[in-house]
Amino acid sequence: MDNKQQLNTFLTTVKPTQTFWALQDKKSEDWVVLDSLQFEETDVMPLWSSEALAQAHCIEEWAEYVPTAITLADWFEFWVDDLLEDNVVIGINWGDESGDAEVDLAELTQSLTEIEAL
Repeated sequence: MDNKQQLNTFLTTVKPTQTFWALQDKKSEDWVVLDSLQFEETDVMPLWSSEALAQAHCIEEWAEYVPTAITLADWFEFWVDDLLEDNVVIGINWGDESGDAEVDLAELTQSLTEIEAL
């Protein structure tokens, strides 16, 4: 599955709930952000379309993290500007059979505006 197909699958799952998931440290409240595998000197923030997919990654070095919901409204209000400023790309549904897709923040955000229920 290529990045576009993976993004479409992510959006199809997110649309009814208007929510996706990231991993947050229980104590420090920091979020999982790591070095991109596809882009040099770029950070990537992995997001999952379901709590179960995110929970599957709360092992090993991420054992202290918990899946935390991010609504589309919160994404647009609190996240986009900071992530743009930090030049972060987004990992989509990492860990499933389709690989570790990374998409541009602007592309993801534009796609999310198209599924947002106003």
